[in-house]
Amino acid sequence: MTALLVILVFGPLLGATVAGLFGRRIGDTPSRVITTGFLFLSCFLSWYTFSQVTWGEWGGQHIVRLLPFINVADFHSDWSIRLDALSAVMLVVVTSVSALVHLYSWGYMADDPSKPRFFAYLSLFTFAMLMLVTAADFMQLFFGWEGVGLASYLLIGFWFHKPTANAASIKAFVVNRVGDFGFALGIMTIYWMFHTIRFAELFPLIAAKAGTNWTFISQEWSALDLAAILLFIGAMGKSAQFFLHTWLPDAMEGPTPVSALIHAATMVTAGVYMVCLLSPLFEYAPAARTLVTVIGATTALFAATVGLAQNDIKRVIAYSTCSQLGYMFFAAGVGAYQAAMFHLFTHAFFKALLFLGAGSVINGMHHEQDMRKMGALWKLMPITYAVMTIGTIAITGIGIPGLDLGFAGFYSKDTIIEAAWAASGSPAGAFAFVVGVFAAGLTAFYSWRLVFMTFHGTGKWKHDDHAHDAHADHDDDHGHGHGDHGHAHVPHESPWVMLVPLLLLSIGAIGAGFAFHEYFVGEGQVEFWKGAIFNGPHNEILHHAHLAPLDIKLAPLVATAIGTIGAIWVYLLNEGMRARIAANGGPIHTFIYNKWFFDELYNATFVRGAKFLGDLFWKGGDQKIIDGLGPNGVAAVTAFAGKGVGKIQTGYVYHYAFVMLLGVAGLLSYALWAWAR
Repeated sequence: MTALLVILVFGPLLGATVAGLFGRRIGDTPSRVITTGFLFLSCFLSWYTFSQVTWGEWGGQHIVRLLPFINVADFHSDWSIRLDALSAVMLVVVTSVSALVHLYSWGYMADDPSKPRFFAYLSLFTFAMLMLVTAADFMQLFFGWEGVGLASYLLIGFWFHKPTANAASIKAFVVNRVGDFGFALGIMTIYWMFHTIRFAELFPLIAAKAGTNWTFISQEWSALDLAAILLFIGAMGKSAQFFLHTWLPDAMEGPTPVSALIHAATMVTAGVYMVCLLSPLFEYAPAARTLVTVIGATTALFAATVGLAQNDIKRVIAYSTCSQLGYMFFAAGVGAYQAAMFHLFTHAFFKALLFLGAGSVINGMHHEQDMRKMGALWKLMPITYAVMTIGTIAITGIGIPGLDLGFAGFYSKDTIIEAAWAASGSPAGAFAFVVGVFAAGLTAFYSWRLVFMTFHGTGKWKHDDHAHDAHADHDDDHGHGHGDHGHAHVPHESPWVMLVPLLLLSIGAIGAGFAFHEYFVGEGQVEFWKGAIFNGPHNEILHHAHLAPLDIKLAPLVATAIGTIGAIWVYLLNEGMRARIAANGGPIHTFIYNKWFFDELYNATFVRGAKFLGDLFWKGGDQKIIDGLGPNGVAAVTAFAGKGVGKIQTGYVYHYAFVMLLGVAGLLSYALWAWAR
């Protein structure tokens, strides 16, 4: 087992090292082969490990200690690999999507001049994520947490000569540091309370601390709630939740395979995984769980509304990711951690499919991303159209509740909504249920809007050749590194090296929910998870969710149908209505098109405020006060005195004689005054 896990986790690191350090020497093809080969090896080993942990002989939790990490006084952290059902699920998700993204990138990045660097970054990112999901203590978790942050910075800014890519990578890095500050404080709080950061030692101690209060600024605070809230702030940053979400849409400046890897199955799901991993803590932190529920539901609503008005195909899917993460968080907030992980699992397949499908569209449209310049592509790109339709059906959750038949998203999203209904006795649970149903309708509208604008209607590209030429030149100037592939400016289907990953992901988008529903959230979930997820003695949310009446089960389907019909009406039957709505503007359209004005608000407050304080302390405090009264002031006085003294050194003899005469007169005057006394 040890050797298998070491190869599984460290294989991507070895591939990243070879491609990153020796890529220029060995060439593009060996770099791609080595990194992709190690990822597929890790993927195969992950599925084998998953089967052994959940149904085979490796049940329960295993900790493989590799080497000492930090040992200072009573603080101990070992470099370890923790294996249980929860980490096994994440291993499958991360390596499966990453392997297919590596293969897909062979086609998408075919003309990029920096392929070894790109594949090295992809593999490095995967390694950091694997370290995160196999961490046995908070220190290693933090190492992987920061590792994916660093790798995402490199990947988002991969085309570093584009100013927008540079700005997006810096924005992602800074916003994540805000969340990570809370995360670090949460880890410190945990160590201060329990004197350990090892999960195996920590979790059995938590129940005894329930009800413990701390006095801070003359107020009583629940110790466990405080620790859980601080840790959740870290999850808010990494998983782009409300208030700390602004980096996610800008991250679309990176190559499309990066968008699929970061925003489908890996980095953005780290926060959800962390909350589910820490279920023993959150079960005894009711205030923190309420906050998780409210923030998750608010995020689901916010991102779904913004997705209605975006025109960049990747940004629509990015806001869709943000919204779906909100579903996962409010599921964990109401206590249905299993449902949150189930949606994380199914979401990885259909969201990676949608992102890579969007990349196929962009490739076929010669790197055009504006859906307003697309249309009528279904005949020219039939395979891409088919897989995008599959992904759309999966994310909208279309299915038959009574017969439990549908694509992947139907099983997981409906389970989350039913869990929120089961928790609707609390205000937060009721809010999450209402938002979950409403956001399901919005999801259907913006998802089918994307399909209809891209593949149906009138082909706008037919009338925009000159503008498209300019756009293509603009992209090349900014370093996309893609040429025309020898095609005229007519949309075309992508090469098979890009289509095969889409077809494989389609299988997951269709069947992952049906195949794993009983194991993740059904009758077999207790045996499947084997204690990897903790439910308190009073947590029966998942049980009550299965008892939801038919009208509750039908609610998301009705909302989805309304959203779908609305999209058909606006974008198929009345194709010009969208343009008229956008032209007329109006406060609602302006509000959601500008993303609730969060960027403008943050620029006006935090960015300008930070700049004002920086200028105040730099120009006012440092330059004028410290330097002005200190070294610069002393230097200025000395220079002034030197200039004054220098003025009397004229070089003329009669000046010196006159001064001597004045001196003699002064001495005589003093002598006469002294004699007179």
